[in-house]
Amino acid sequence: MIARVTLEIALRKEFDYLVPPEFQDRVDIGARVKVPFGGRKLMGVVTGLPDQSDHHKLKPILNVIGKGSLVTPKVLALARWMAAYYCCPIETALKSVLPVAVRKEKEGWKKQLHIRSVEPVGSEIKLTKRQQELRAILQEWKEMPLQEFLKMTQSTKATVKKLEDAGVARMTHEVIERDPYADEHIVPTESLELNQEQRRSLDAIEQALDADPDQRTSSVFLLHGVTGSGKTEVYLQAIDHAMDQGKGAIVLVPEISLTPQTVERFKARFSSGKNKTLVAVLHSHLSDGERHDEWHKIREGRARIVIGARSAVFAPVEPLGLIIVDEEHEHSYKQEEAPRYHARDVAVVRAQREQAVVVLGSATPSLETYYNTQKGKYHLLEMPSRADNKTMPWVRVVDMRSEGRKNKGIPILSQQLKESIQQRLDNREQTMLFLNRRGYASSMQCPKCGFVAGCPNCSISLTYHRRKQQLRCHICGHDEKAPVCCPVDTCKSYEIRFAGIGTEKVEDTLKVLFPKAGIERMDSDTLKRKEDYKRILTDFRLGKVDILIGTQMIAKGLHFPNVTLVGIIYADLSLHMPDFRAGERTFQLLTQVAGRAGRGDVEGDVYVQSFTPFHAAIQYARRHDYLGFYEQEIEFRKETLYPPAMRLAVITLRGKNEEKLKLSGQHLAQLIGQFKESMPDLTVAGPSPAPLERAETFFRYQIMMKCARMSRLSAKLAQLIAETRLPEGVLTAVDIDPVNMH
Repeated sequence: MIARVTLEIALRKEFDYLVPPEFQDRVDIGARVKVPFGGRKLMGVVTGLPDQSDHHKLKPILNVIGKGSLVTPKVLALARWMAAYYCCPIETALKSVLPVAVRKEKEGWKKQLHIRSVEPVGSEIKLTKRQQELRAILQEWKEMPLQEFLKMTQSTKATVKKLEDAGVARMTHEVIERDPYADEHIVPTESLELNQEQRRSLDAIEQALDADPDQRTSSVFLLHGVTGSGKTEVYLQAIDHAMDQGKGAIVLVPEISLTPQTVERFKARFSSGKNKTLVAVLHSHLSDGERHDEWHKIREGRARIVIGARSAVFAPVEPLGLIIVDEEHEHSYKQEEAPRYHARDVAVVRAQREQAVVVLGSATPSLETYYNTQKGKYHLLEMPSRADNKTMPWVRVVDMRSEGRKNKGIPILSQQLKESIQQRLDNREQTMLFLNRRGYASSMQCPKCGFVAGCPNCSISLTYHRRKQQLRCHICGHDEKAPVCCPVDTCKSYEIRFAGIGTEKVEDTLKVLFPKAGIERMDSDTLKRKEDYKRILTDFRLGKVDILIGTQMIAKGLHFPNVTLVGIIYADLSLHMPDFRAGERTFQLLTQVAGRAGRGDVEGDVYVQSFTPFHAAIQYARRHDYLGFYEQEIEFRKETLYPPAMRLAVITLRGKNEEKLKLSGQHLAQLIGQFKESMPDLTVAGPSPAPLERAETFFRYQIMMKCARMSRLSAKLAQLIAETRLPEGVLTAVDIDPVNMH
C-alpha cells in the first residue's frame, strides 16, 4: 500500500511512502502521518493513495497520528483549488484548512481526574465514620470531577484514595470539553414574524435549498438590505430550513463584528435546552484548547452550525446545506499572508462543489458582488426598508473648512455635533463617535525646521500615544519615547508639536467638554484582553456608558436601540489613500457607521464631519443611495479597467537592496510580458515602488497585472514563480484579487 504525503514544509511537491501492514487500516486520505525526510522526522497529510509509484525504494511511514482522517476529500479538493488559484503550495493551503490546534502531533484533549461511586465486590468493607460520610455524598452524585469533590467535602486526595482502596470509589481520567460559552446564561428565542421584504427573501432562499442542485438557476444570493432591515432573522430562519433537511450551516462574520451579540443571537435560537452543542464558534480570541474542542464538535457532527471569522469557511460540516457570509464587503475576509484567499470567494466555490446554497449579506455590497448580480451570476434579493417600520437616520454633512474659518483653527468636534451630544446626555440617550485612527496624534513635527518623527523601518510617520508618552509605528510595532524638544541637533526647538488626531485625543477632549458623562474608548490599544470587548459593550448596553468612541470595531453589526446619535469625526480619512477602492471604502464605512443610529423607538441623527463634503462617496452615503454610488463608481472602474470590469493580480517584491529589487522586478515583468502571446487582454504595469515603499526594514516594489480571466493567469504565475530563480535576499508574494493596494 502506498500513501502520497504532503509535508508540513512548503516544497510544492508530494512524496510517496510505503504503508506498513500495521497501519494499513488507519491510513486514508486526510490522515495525519509522521514520515522520515532526509535525516528528519516530519508531519504530513495523506493526499492520495496511488496504486503505484515512480520511485522504487520507498521509505515506510513511521506513525499515524490521531484517530481517523481530519481532512475530508471535499475539503482536500478545495485546498487543491486554492493552491492553484491563489498561487501557493498545497502545503500552505492545507495549513489553512486545518487549525494549528488540531494539527499538533500530541493529542489536544484536556483530561481531568473524575471520581465515581462503585459497588464493592465481595464482602462489605469497614469504613471510618468520615469515609462513610464521603461515600454517602458520592453515592448521591454518582460521578464528578475530583477537584470539585475535594472542594465540596473539604477532604484530601489521600482520603479519597482510601475509598478507592476500599473498593467503593474509582478514579479515572476523563476528557472534559472546553466551551468558551459555558458560563453564559442564554435565554432561548423563537422565530420572529417576518415582514413582506424578509418573507420574499426567505422564500427565494428556501426554494433554492429545496430544489434539485442541477435544476437551480443560481445557488448564490446577494441579500442587499439596509442597516436594520432584519437580515439576521432571515439568516436564522434559512438555517432552520437547512437543518430540517438534515444539513448543516456555516455563518461567516468579519472578525471585528464577531461580537457576543452576534454569537448570542444564534446560540439563543439553536443552542438552548436539548440542543446544547448545536452551535460551534471559531475565531481568533479562542484559546488553542477551546478551538481544538469546538473543531472536533463539528467534525464529529455534534455541532451542525458554525459561526466564525474567515477560516471557518473550511469547517468540516457534513453534509453542508448553507453558507452565509454576513457583511460580505468586509476586507477582513481577505487573508494578507499566504494563502491569500478571500473567504467570500472560497465560500462560493465550496458551495458549488458541495451543492450548497450561499447567501452574501450586506447593506453596502462590494462592487464585485453587485456586478455579479447584474451579470446574472448571482441572484439579487433586496430589503430597502428597516424592520418594524423604523426610519433611516437623518444624515447631516458638516463642512469642516467653514468650522476652521469660524474658530481660527480646526476643532475636533463641530459646534453642531457638540450641541447634539449635550442634547443626548440631557435626554439620557447614547452617542457613538467614530474615528478610524487610534493614538493621540497621527504625527509629531517641528514647525521650525520641518522635522517629522518617522519610523526607522517603514516609510510612515510615528503615531503619538499620550498616556505612555510614546511614539509608535502601527506597521512594524517600533516604539520610542516621545522627545521633549526637536531631536535635530541644529534645531532643538521646544515648539515641537503633534499634528492630526486619533481616538485617544478625542477621548481626552470629550472628558473636558462633558466631565459628567460616562465615556469609553474602543480600539486595539484599549482591548488588550479577550474579555475587554465584551465588558465595554455590556456596559454600553446597560447604559453605564453615555458616549462610545471607537475605530472600525464599532462600525458594524452592533444593535443598541438607545443610540440616537452617531458622529463621524474625520470622514475623509480613507478617501485620500492611493487605492482605486478609496471611494468605495469611504461610502461603505460611512453607511455602516450611520446605520448604528436610530435602531430603537427614537429617530437617529448622524453628523459627518468632512473637508471634502461634496465628494460623491459622502453625498451618496448621506442619502443612503447605494445604487447611485454603484452606477457612478462602475463607470470609473470600466474606464480605468479596474475590478470588477477586469481582474487584478499583484506581485510584491521585498528586499534590503533597492537596486537588486528593481532589477529583479524588471526581469519578472519582462517574463510576464511574454504571456501576452496567449493572453492578448493582459496588461502589465511596473515594477514601481509600492504605496508603502518601505515596511519592517524591507524596500517594496510591485508589478500589477490586469486580465479578463484570472484562472489562466494564476496558473502561469505559479509556474513562473516556481521556475524563476531570483537573487538572494529578494522575496516575492503573489496576491490574486488583492483588496489592499499597499
